[in-house]
Amino acid sequence: MYEEKILVLDFGSQYTQLIARRIRESKVYSEIFPFNALIEKIKDFNPKGIILSGGPSSVYDSGAPIPDLKIFELGIPVLGICYGMQLMAHCLGGRVAKAQKREYGKAELIVEDDSDLLKGIGTKLRGLPPLIKGGNRGGKLRTTVWMSHGDRIEHCPPRFKPIAYTANSPVAAMANKGKRFYALQFHPEVVHTAKGFEILKNFLFKICGCKPIWNMKSFIETAKKEIKEKVGNKKVVCGISGGVDSTVTAVLVHKSIGEQLTCIFVDNGVLREGEAKKVEETLRKHFHMNINFIDASKRFLNKLKGVTDPEKKRKIIGNEFIKVFEEEAKKIKGVEFLAQGTLYPDVIESVPFKGPSATIKSHHNVGGLLKKMRLKLIEPLRELFKDEIRVLGKELELPDEIINRQPFPGPGLAIRVIGEVTRERCYILRKADAIVLEEIKKTGLYTELWQAFAVLLPVKSVGVMGDERTYENVIAVRAVKSLDGMTADWARISYDVLGRISNRIINEVRGVNRVVYDISSKPPSTIEWE
Repeated sequence: MYEEKILVLDFGSQYTQLIARRIRESKVYSEIFPFNALIEKIKDFNPKGIILSGGPSSVYDSGAPIPDLKIFELGIPVLGICYGMQLMAHCLGGRVAKAQKREYGKAELIVEDDSDLLKGIGTKLRGLPPLIKGGNRGGKLRTTVWMSHGDRIEHCPPRFKPIAYTANSPVAAMANKGKRFYALQFHPEVVHTAKGFEILKNFLFKICGCKPIWNMKSFIETAKKEIKEKVGNKKVVCGISGGVDSTVTAVLVHKSIGEQLTCIFVDNGVLREGEAKKVEETLRKHFHMNINFIDASKRFLNKLKGVTDPEKKRKIIGNEFIKVFEEEAKKIKGVEFLAQGTLYPDVIESVPFKGPSATIKSHHNVGGLLKKMRLKLIEPLRELFKDEIRVLGKELELPDEIINRQPFPGPGLAIRVIGEVTRERCYILRKADAIVLEEIKKTGLYTELWQAFAVLLPVKSVGVMGDERTYENVIAVRAVKSLDGMTADWARISYDVLGRISNRIINEVRGVNRVVYDISSKPPSTIEWE
């Protein structure tokens, strides 16, 4: 599909996705395959270069991940990172050994040969750090890198030469320029490596000869063509929630096939304030799309009656959504395709680095619909990361309010109403949550935060309003900062803002007399309470 491509082979590193994202940030397309991908599949992908990721293993471990060594016979550049470097050395005739001292965190890298891979990444030296073995070899430049390893390269493979070292790693980078094989003991993809982005760009442009031509405009044109070819004159149905993923999916498919698409929006009774109205304004009025709005709130809330277990809530909402969606989709004649907003992290997380898996995350799809209705699947975003979806949304001219929308859980307010979900408790939480978001947006903090929301606790507290004693509900406010939702830290919102939020909720939301602020991080806590 794309001419300029880089393949990342995954050996289990926590940074593998970050490598692929950095490549795409350089406007070169990349994909991640498990380390044991068949050589035929790799050839079919036709990459201009291969990157071997890091990983938690040692090359001497029993069952250590080893790729098909024919990757070194393809005549294309290969870059090994951390475990990928040790693997390259081990498989091509070098020597890997346990380091006398494990190296984690920042280290000073001394560059001996700054051609090609390490071109222009360091500052001039003033003094040299000693090597553990062999004394100083000399060098030209120094820079800060991020290490995370317990093994190290003792001897390079034949026809390789060391091109950089640290106090603890006599070979912190090596190269076989003839074969265009390069390796780094450190992680260039993380921000802690001072010139890591430049190193990756050197590999992409100077060594692999890639051109920076991959962008959202080219993606849109390619995606539209593929959707048209796949759908033909058939009809497509798409479930939308108001979130950025489903909205971008719907707009992209609509721009591809127009009236052949019908969107279905289901009000499950646990949506936020004004959700349906926002969706209608965005898709129907702005993009003139076909949307069927289904008010199934009473149906969902009846199913949730008496249920307090969060996992049961999730399953009830998921199963009921499939039933409602199926009923409505069957009313549309000629539907043969289901469009959904599966993202690239969903795809690669469902395929472990040790090999393919049939497991797909249940909350990322409505797979039951495919079997019951015999629908074919369209996933136009399955090659994109979350931050790329927002860029795509801008190209598709979606309003900023949709593009920058904070994540909202599939089960909605049901998992923020701790305990039993009732219409009254949803009403209280909906009003409180709207106040939290209003005040956060007023301060300009909304786009700085990963999420900010209210939680209705299953406890009541004593209070005084006027001269009367009250015994009413407690609202917890949660606000976190995060890059990807995998880890998160609680947001240090000013006391003035928190004070306004608390004051407004207590005064404006009948049934609440106390507001608390959640100051726990992930881990050990999760972002959502349930």
